[in-house]
This record gives sequence, structure tokens and C-alpha cells, in this order.
Amino acid sequence: MFEALRSHAWVYPALEVVHIVGIGLLLGNLVALEMRVFGRAAALPMQAMARLSLSLAIGGFGLAAASGSLMFATQPAELLANRAFLVKMGLLLAAGFNAGWFHARGSLRKLDALARVQMLLSTGIWLAVVFCGRWIAY
Repeated sequence: MFEALRSHAWVYPALEVVHIVGIGLLLGNLVALEMRVFGRAAALPMQAMARLSLSLAIGGFGLAAASGSLMFATQPAELLANRAFLVKMGLLLAAGFNAGWFHARGSLRKLDALARVQMLLSTGIWLAVVFCGRWIAY
């Protein structure tokens, strides 16, 4: 199966497109939610906004994770030797821990200073993930 991913000229670029769409859904919806946490669009109910944004963000993460796993499978040795890839994987773990902490403490209900710091941290981590992802190719 993974040989087919390497041997068809259009398959890997198609996976890259799916990966980028997933990242766009993930990051775009997290930024939209962050804006709401910071008081923008205050007329939108937080719980409804969070349900929509987080559903789309999780879907985007699923697309990015699935396509990224398939791309990884085509060249695991090269990627495991790539420092940018390893940093990206560490950042993904940090993003997961931050999200778990955010939701475990009920930050969407509190909307306090720590919730804002967590949202800024999340966006910063995800931007660093994108940066590392682009750096992998170089």
C-alpha cells in the first residue's frame, strides 16, 4: 500500500492538500474560538461557538493526523532523522497537553486570565507546528 503512495505522482500531493485543509480547519477554528474567549463576537453564546469551533477543529485534526500518518509511512526513516519533524511531534504532544488542561479546568466556563493564556499558548504551539511542518521539506 505504501509503495502505491510513493509510485503514483498525484497521491502524495493529494495527501499534502488534505493535510493542509485539515490544518486550516484546525487552526482557523481555534483562532475563532480564541477571539471569542478574548471577548470578540460577545453576542455569540460561548457554548454554541465552542461546540461548532471545536467540532470543526477536531475534524481538521483528524484529517491532518490521518494524512500525516500516511505521508510518514512513505518515508519513516528520513522523517525520524529530521530534527524539524521531531520538534513537530513534540509540539503536537504539547498542544494535546494544553488542550487537555484547558478543558479539564473548565476554561470555557471561566474565561479568566489563565484561559486566555492557554488559548494564546495553543495558537502559538499550532503556529510552531505549521512552521516545523514547512521546515521538514527543507
